[in-house]
Amino acid sequence: MQEAPLRVVPDEEEDRFARFRLIGWWDQGRLESAKALVIGAGALGNEILKNLALLGVGRVVVADLDRVERSNLARSVLFREGDRGRPKAEVAAARMSEIHPSVRVRPFVGNAVTGIGLGVYEWADVVLAGLDNREARLAANRACWLLGRPYVDGAIEALAGVARVFRGPEGACYECTMGEADWRLVEERRSCALLGRDAIPERHVPTTPTSASVVAGVQCQEAVKHLHGLETLRGSGFVFDGVAHESYRVAYTRSPSCAAHDVFERVEPLDGGAATTTVDRALAEARRLLGPGASLELPGDLVTSFRCAPCGTERRAMRRLELLREKDSLCPRCAAPMAPEIVSSLEGGEGLGAATLADAGLPPFDVIRCRAGERLAGLRLEADRGAALGALGAGPPDGGRSA
Repeated sequence: MQEAPLRVVPDEEEDRFARFRLIGWWDQGRLESAKALVIGAGALGNEILKNLALLGVGRVVVADLDRVERSNLARSVLFREGDRGRPKAEVAAARMSEIHPSVRVRPFVGNAVTGIGLGVYEWADVVLAGLDNREARLAANRACWLLGRPYVDGAIEALAGVARVFRGPEGACYECTMGEADWRLVEERRSCALLGRDAIPERHVPTTPTSASVVAGVQCQEAVKHLHGLETLRGSGFVFDGVAHESYRVAYTRSPSCAAHDVFERVEPLDGGAATTTVDRALAEARRLLGPGASLELPGDLVTSFRCAPCGTERRAMRRLELLREKDSLCPRCAAPMAPEIVSSLEGGEGLGAATLADAGLPPFDVIRCRAGERLAGLRLEADRGAALGALGAGPPDGGRSA
């Protein structure tokens, strides 16, 4: 691609972004109106958020579950000694505003996998992740693929790292890149649901601020290119080895057996929220969209109840499987492990018609997955928009610029 000639900006026109405008194809207005979802506010997330603030990206949601620890201070440019114990997302959001006060940023403190609805992904023009576990990457990848949003993934270890871009419906997704060792680690954690998952020792990955700055820089560069309609790393990755000072691009192959390639054929708004919309109403709307055989696909396995075989005690649960721990499955009468009743889809015969979608594990501002055979459509819980996005959610969803 031949670049346009550099444009000289007279001194009297110089402003905060004047040097960016010297790039012939640069459109600062696109960045000012852009919307980004950043998942993870650790070492990579700090660099991503710093870069987005410097670039003038207008609206940002940042999500992270954790709080600032002392070890974060050597790798995270936005955190200070006095921030220890505070939520990472809130601190990072405040520091972004200090860097560029015109950036509107909303922190989400919680589990991004279970707490962020698909409506937030649909709202975003681009999703950037600085995650340290495969389960969260799988969830972000599937959400982006469903809605046709670019997923810009980053990973670092010691002096090495990789930045990758995935976007449906063509090409490879993140899940396509996973090998047998990756799946073993995922399945190890999944198999520990209700079996003492809290006892699994946390694996700390060695990271440095230098590798984080390189990989996050490439991630943000890819986001800028996407927002300008330029060619990106879509379906491939940039691999960086800081020890040998080698870098290269790798192309990923789409796996024909990958289960993560579902795409909504359309998404329509529904004038309800997760806490007020019943399963019966959602099923009726799904069948209006797709016909009488439509069902609701849940975002994760839902434990509806527990039953104790030794003493016969039954207890209603209504919680997503990944949020339960071993103690939650113990019988309150005899302390024996209870067997869970699990559902992953709702067709109307489960006795849950009066339950709300929040009871069924859907977060606020989610997009209900409506399935009829191979067809998949979505219903956005529009009443939750303000609660999920605040002032950032003003106006209709208009993301999805071409890559």
